[in-house]
Amino acid sequence: MERRGTSIADSKTSPLSSEHASPAGASDQSLIRSVAWNAAGDWLSQIFSWASFVVVMRLLAPADFGIAAMAVLLLPYLQQITSFGIPRAIVTLRDLSEEQLAQLNTVSFASGIATFGLAAAVARPFAAFFKTPRLAPVIIVACVTLIPQGLQAVSSGSLAKQARFRLLSLFAAINALVAAGVTLGMALLGFGYWALIAGNLIGVTVRAALVLRVQPCRLAWPHMDAIRRPIQFGWHVVVSLLAMNSYQRLDNLTAGRVLGRAALGFYGTAWDLANVPIEKVTSLVTNVVPTYLAAVQNDPAALRRYLRTLTETIALAAFPATVGLSLVARELVPFVFGEKWLGMVPPLEVLSFYAALRSIVAILPKVLSSVGNVRFVMWNDLAALVILPIAFYIGSYRGTAGIAWSWVVAYPLIVVPLCRKTLQTIGMKFGEYLRTLRPALDGTIAMILAVEWVKHSFSPARSLLHRLVIEVAVGAVVYLGVLGLLHAQRMRVLIETARGVWRRRS
Repeated sequence: MERRGTSIADSKTSPLSSEHASPAGASDQSLIRSVAWNAAGDWLSQIFSWASFVVVMRLLAPADFGIAAMAVLLLPYLQQITSFGIPRAIVTLRDLSEEQLAQLNTVSFASGIATFGLAAAVARPFAAFFKTPRLAPVIIVACVTLIPQGLQAVSSGSLAKQARFRLLSLFAAINALVAAGVTLGMALLGFGYWALIAGNLIGVTVRAALVLRVQPCRLAWPHMDAIRRPIQFGWHVVVSLLAMNSYQRLDNLTAGRVLGRAALGFYGTAWDLANVPIEKVTSLVTNVVPTYLAAVQNDPAALRRYLRTLTETIALAAFPATVGLSLVARELVPFVFGEKWLGMVPPLEVLSFYAALRSIVAILPKVLSSVGNVRFVMWNDLAALVILPIAFYIGSYRGTAGIAWSWVVAYPLIVVPLCRKTLQTIGMKFGEYLRTLRPALDGTIAMILAVEWVKHSFSPARSLLHRLVIEVAVGAVVYLGVLGLLHAQRMRVLIETARGVWRRRS
């Protein structure tokens, strides 16, 4: 990727540095451009995906979404075993040879085939566990994606290491568009839950083919002496991701097993909807930032600068989106999805607040992993795997809302040690970290007060659309107004930084 222009890390003109550290220059500009390309590709495809998703939700029943949710419960675990942390190892361990990459490619491809075989073997017992015999073939078809994912893991890692995020963003957008188009088409034709499964399978396969065409990698017989270091690093990453995917989905397992398929459909869809704002904000950063953090892994000042800026930017975008979704859920859900989805309102209202916290936590393990401390991240996620399932089971006695509240109550127990270790590692004070959140917190608190005032001031006899439009408009105006009044200088710096990057690029 072309890198040019002057530094945007100057403390007088950029949010990327508030301490007197050497400017990162072109690297900082490259990071912002990479995030911007990710944003452009992601949001353009997401407009179509959201529109098709709304139609699909009206065409399919909650039970269809429940079956699809059950079918993919195993998939995230198997995906992590398939990749074996190899893409992350390629990005972080920057001196791997072509021969080592070829050997790692064989490991990843073989893992993809093996994990698909494992999925086929456990499909029937898993379906019996949920007392849904028709689930077995759905699991097998959904897990076919493991084979192309294993074959392209090294190629994707190599593209990320080269910072070719414009290309990766394009492929991700094509994946999303293909998946949404196939899902919508099959839903219109009456295929039910198969539409959700087939759309993802075809989208993933198309993306893998594109990645392999651009960045082919040969296969070579693996020798453990040659690939021991990346395999060990990848193993720590895999254990961490397996634990994280477990505790992030055991709430769905609890809802399905204890409360039933319909409750899982409500809860699972509420989870997806609550996390859409942060997935589309944090993924733009977390998919890109490991490459840049790894490049400055021996520079604590640069790591602090990145953490401050990324945390502030993510919070400014994610807090109003997630909390705002909670505030308008009772009007939004019946208006957009129909009265039959009212059951997802209670968990959605709670999960949206959890999503706000999760949005700023996402960057912390990336910082620790970039400096090689992936073991702490692994053990922290394993601790979460013990604490959170207990909370989910207890919360299930209060229904789907109780499971959602388990996140709000128990998740901070996991976040505090992770935050403390990250700040100690890079030499940042906790007060300095909190100050990065001040603009977003001020605006969000004011937005909550304003929207709640609107809810209590307007007659409930007004139409759903009328109330929804007024609440969204008031919340947006108040949030932006507080930023403009109390944090005008910070906002000007952010805006001027973005303008400066694109002016230099042009």
